[in-house]
Amino acid sequence: MDESAGETKTRTSRGTAAVDLHLAENRDASAIARLSKCEIEHGLAWSWTPARVLRAIADPQTNVVLAKDAQGLRGFGIMIYREQSAHLCLFAVRPDCRRQGLGSALLAWLERVAQVAGVHRVGLEARHDNAAAIGFYQERGYRKAGVVAGMYQGVEDGVRLEKWLSSASSAGLQ
Repeated sequence: MDESAGETKTRTSRGTAAVDLHLAENRDASAIARLSKCEIEHGLAWSWTPARVLRAIADPQTNVVLAKDAQGLRGFGIMIYREQSAHLCLFAVRPDCRRQGLGSALLAWLERVAQVAGVHRVGLEARHDNAAAIGFYQERGYRKAGVVAGMYQGVEDGVRLEKWLSSASSAGLQ
């Protein structure tokens, strides 16, 4: 990865395309919200509307990172940072872009920022029936921390996952 001017260039694991990872801008809010509606919020009332994504982009305690290429938005992550913990609020990769290392690159970017900020723990939730997402996070060191009945608008249960991060100094990020 080549990091310069707040942008990271990475190649997918198949080495077929260069993808830019960078902080979202206001103009990205609608595309992020649409991907959320299709890939995360299906079957639920739309919660992450363009207006809510815009608020996250503007929030100084939140990073909205996205992956784009010549064909547009490929994936994104929204993470809010607290004093010693962070919460991955929303995370999605387009179905045609999965299993190419893009999700791993997005998550690693967010975790590196958390480590530099002194965060010790990252938490997130996934739908109970989303085995692919739960498996993705577990493969990257996240552990189940509980199940919350009716977490998703009373319609579906959620699984809480968490990961304890090593310190920034031990990760070579001083």
